[in-house]
Amino acid sequence: MKLKYILQWVIFFGTIGTLSAQEDQRPNIIFLLSDDHTSIATGCYGNDQVVTPNMDKLAETGVQFMNHYNTTSICMASRAIYMTGMFEYKTGCNFEHGPMKKATFQQSFPMLLKDAGYFTGFAGKFGFAVSDGTDPSDKTWDVLPVDEFDVWAGGLGQTKYQTGRNKYLKKYADKYPHSTRAYAAWAHDFILEAKDSGKPFCMSISFKAPHLPFTPDVYFDAVYEGKTYKKPANYGAENATHIAPQAKTGRQYKQYEFWRDTEENYQEAIKRYNQLIHGVDYAIGMIRKSLEELGVDDNTIIIYAGDNGYSCGAHNLGGKVLPYEEPSKSPLLIYDPRMTSKGGKRETITSSIDIAPTILTMAGITVPNHIDGENLIPLMQKKKGIKRDHIPLMNFFGNDEIQEMAVVTKDWKYIYWQYEDERMQPTEELYYIGKDRLEMTNVISEKKYKKQLNKMRTLYDAQVKQLKDNAVPYHDYQKYGVLFDRNSSIEDKQPYLRGTYEEQMKGKTPKNHFN
Repeated sequence: MKLKYILQWVIFFGTIGTLSAQEDQRPNIIFLLSDDHTSIATGCYGNDQVVTPNMDKLAETGVQFMNHYNTTSICMASRAIYMTGMFEYKTGCNFEHGPMKKATFQQSFPMLLKDAGYFTGFAGKFGFAVSDGTDPSDKTWDVLPVDEFDVWAGGLGQTKYQTGRNKYLKKYADKYPHSTRAYAAWAHDFILEAKDSGKPFCMSISFKAPHLPFTPDVYFDAVYEGKTYKKPANYGAENATHIAPQAKTGRQYKQYEFWRDTEENYQEAIKRYNQLIHGVDYAIGMIRKSLEELGVDDNTIIIYAGDNGYSCGAHNLGGKVLPYEEPSKSPLLIYDPRMTSKGGKRETITSSIDIAPTILTMAGITVPNHIDGENLIPLMQKKKGIKRDHIPLMNFFGNDEIQEMAVVTKDWKYIYWQYEDERMQPTEELYYIGKDRLEMTNVISEKKYKKQLNKMRTLYDAQVKQLKDNAVPYHDYQKYGVLFDRNSSIEDKQPYLRGTYEEQMKGKTPKNHFN
């Protein structure tokens, strides 16, 4: 084990209380991942319009990370990143690119924990194919790692909200017809089986909620009945005049009309979205109750995160992908019952690449050198426990115009939109998010921020170099070393462009209604 992780682990054990079982017992680890849950749609992140008591309790008794970003904010790529701790251009995995190589998956945290003696289980939307082929589709069982886990209850593709339509969940359908609560019921049975195995366990559940179609569990209809929601201050078309022209070309701007076409549709969409999140919150409560009933709650770590954020009408946008705050940020809550004091809130930026090294270190496993993320245990202990000052955000998916790269610090965000044609030039955006979290003012041209702009450009250029040096030589990732380079000309980029939004949408009917 690398010296720094040994030291971190020793320090960590110096801060925890007495374990309930044997002193050398490794902790159980639960990783819960929602789909499209933006951090602002959570009570503990300051939203008094949503009901998330179990998430709020995790925040109150654990550690809440206030600036958690997904380095790639779309589900397939993000799920691969969470499992491996690597940037997308090293996992080689996303829609329109390709599946994760089998050898790469063997370095994911569930496989490394299994090799180290953990009892492993997965349920829900796995989200990416594991194959040495080129097709990224995860809609057949032969490209899902069904036999790699001790217990499997994952599903094909996006999975279904109806429990009975998910192969490995059907037995829970009568009592829990909506899949969100069914996964929590499955968790009880998994924990019981894991306990009988005599091994520590690692359980991963990836909920479909609150992903489209917005089909919440009717069990919770009364929670938001009759409620009217306030819109965020950066909602709507009048608040999208300053954003880059590239950001207005993709489906995030041109589809998802239900977020902005009528007041009635907005209210219905946000209600359903919030109700789906409440279902996940309720499932967390069910899981915690199971831990107590089975007597393993005092040695089980719970990690909750989202695979990406969601725009919900901010800046006239829907969906995710783009590097703005709402679509790129999700909650991150870590509860470790062995900690002797509440962790509180952490302002240091964290990222999807950090989960794998954190889980590995919690389990006492060597963190491989190729992992890009940080072990967050020191940050759980102290407010300035890690020294990271920035991370990159990137999008390799969708029409050419919206493919971009950005860097973000706790207070600043710089975005470079690389695309150019007769309609638009490469565009830079600079936001002082420490004071302008809604990103209402692009300060790129303000002289007083020139020094900060140069600093952010330097950080950005260094990240582009990292991409050039480390991108996998397959699945069409090498081209981004050219596309994202601020010094590349339109002639340099031309061979690597695939098509505008209009060209990609020819003959297609957009699916954009919350039903």
